[in-house]
Amino acid sequence: MYTIDNRNTTENLLQFLADSPSPFHAVEQAAKKLTEAGFLPLQECEKWDLVPGRGYFVTRNNSSIIAFAIPKKPAPSLMLTASHTDSPTYKLKDKAEMDTFGKYTRLATECYGGMLHYPWFDRPLTVAGRLILSRDGKIESRTVYVDKDILMIPSVAPHQKNVNGGFAPNAAVDLVPLFGGKDAKLRPILAEAAGVEEDAIVGFDLYLTARTPGIIWGANDEFYSSPRIDNLQCAYGTLMGFLSAGIKEEGSIGVYSVFDNEETGSGTKQGAGSLFLRDTLERLCESLGMDLRQVLASSMFVSADNGHARHPNHPELSDGDHCPHMNEGVVIKANASQKYTTDALSAALFREICARADVPVQVFYNRSDMGGGSTLGSIANTTVAAYTIDIGMAQLAMHSVYETGGVADTGYMIRAIEQFYNTTLTAEGDGVLRL
Repeated sequence: MYTIDNRNTTENLLQFLADSPSPFHAVEQAAKKLTEAGFLPLQECEKWDLVPGRGYFVTRNNSSIIAFAIPKKPAPSLMLTASHTDSPTYKLKDKAEMDTFGKYTRLATECYGGMLHYPWFDRPLTVAGRLILSRDGKIESRTVYVDKDILMIPSVAPHQKNVNGGFAPNAAVDLVPLFGGKDAKLRPILAEAAGVEEDAIVGFDLYLTARTPGIIWGANDEFYSSPRIDNLQCAYGTLMGFLSAGIKEEGSIGVYSVFDNEETGSGTKQGAGSLFLRDTLERLCESLGMDLRQVLASSMFVSADNGHARHPNHPELSDGDHCPHMNEGVVIKANASQKYTTDALSAALFREICARADVPVQVFYNRSDMGGGSTLGSIANTTVAAYTIDIGMAQLAMHSVYETGGVADTGYMIRAIEQFYNTTLTAEGDGVLRL
């Protein structure tokens, strides 16, 4: 069982967050940890010959990844988790440099996801993502992070505009980052950061990312803050639980998945709305001589994406009887309109798993007169129908460039997910299950 050391666990999480400034980097970091644990990489374009007692992983678009641990004696059952690699930010347009009245250069961006705009002002920024390279007749991608303060979005002074009186930033006007003086060029900086020739760069997927480092803080070091807590905290927590569980002698097959583009609806070839997960599970089951439809009837799916902690300055925004707090355990998220997949059966199963792991559980519902966000569980369920629950960890300032969480919660998540992967689910009929 994973031993919880709150500070050490949080410091490791902060390092993962720092090393994952874009979805491409997050998948690269996950693949590195899986490789170090002995998991073997697969390619979708190749034939798979899978062996019980081994672990494997496959990526798509370099921004989504699925790993699975096959027991030596696999049961016809899957224990799956899913989270996402992307966070709300601003994405660079193709012709990025914008001359600004012959004095400055700005970079053209557009919104990616539903971010809070105002925290992006007046803080050091850079770019991260992937470059598309053309060399020797081959097109390939390369992750890139410019490890330098190169951008800032300057505020308008209150002397010039009533910015404290209900100002709503306009993404095309107020949120364009300042890059440099006249004739500043981006591609030489990208080429140097990636260690490639400038003329090899034929395209890019680049995002703004904050340079403010993650910290642990509070009177007794209770909290931590960082960019991209939503949802890389869940991506990390489920990964470490998956690796802690390892490859069993017998029992359910463990499946770890992280998808890109949740913040924009998941409707891409690498999103939870694609067939990436279904395709992977079909190939897995075919290799083991199993029928995926039968296997899914004895399978459980955990959709992990963070939830809102009750805000200390605005308690009225939460449902008082169903509002989680930081440092008080894993959050089960439920919604009558099925924006979250949780039902009474899946909640009962997961509560039992958490009880076995000695992990506290909280419940989140939105106020009944407020709409809430959705996540990838319901979307993935349309192609992979298993007993599914939505969970997360309580945090503040969701979708800000700099978010806040509790130092105890990542350890709770890792331990709960380790227990989840060490559990074998057996269906004895529709709605009749044994753990």
